[in-house]
Amino acid sequence: MSGVIVTNPPRAAAEDVEALAAFGVATVSEAMGRTGLLGTGLRPIQQGVRVAGTAVTVLSWPGDNLMIHAAVEQCGEGDILVVTTTSPSTDGMFGELFATALQQRGVKGLVIDAGIRDTRELREMDFPAWSRAVSAQGTVKATGGSVNVPVVIGGQVIRPGDVILADDDGVVVVPRERARETAERSGAREAKEAGSRAAFLDGELGLDRYGLRDTLERLGVEYKTYEEYAGEGS
Repeated sequence: MSGVIVTNPPRAAAEDVEALAAFGVATVSEAMGRTGLLGTGLRPIQQGVRVAGTAVTVLSWPGDNLMIHAAVEQCGEGDILVVTTTSPSTDGMFGELFATALQQRGVKGLVIDAGIRDTRELREMDFPAWSRAVSAQGTVKATGGSVNVPVVIGGQVIRPGDVILADDDGVVVVPRERARETAERSGAREAKEAGSRAAFLDGELGLDRYGLRDTLERLGVEYKTYEEYAGEGS
């Protein structure tokens, strides 16, 4: 497998990434029309952490982390390393030594559609990571691949410089051209949710706030007392 290492790709503006960092993955995905989620298979090795950064992408051979080594050189302040493989892999391709090198370069975290190891050390270092698997299985450094090319995870295309946002709920990608618009839409959505939260704290029901009683009626859902319901089966 040959490959390519692309240098200095365009990146989303730092102020737009910072704006998106204020919102959760669910809010951002909803603001984009329920798109951008990288699937349910990527899980955090820590809890209570949210990161946002620009993607440096890696396409590797399964069980081979050579291209992660190559990608470290391409990473800088505010980036998130995004790794996937040419076919499914759960080998532990990334660990504490990689995290040390990336942290020194200002990288905010890792998203890997494969295995990760040294998870205790990564938590102690405060280096957040989301992975497909946790595995102590080691890897080789023998096959070419690519860095900073478009990759696909969970059916979503991630290009270098796109915004990656990750938290306890998962990972979402925001195309770099849509970063500012998505941040604005996310803010509007949070403001709307704040109004609903206040209403629910005041005792209002979602059935009434969202006009869902009419929806139930339109769908033919009926209210019956227990006696009425029980009597139908006798």
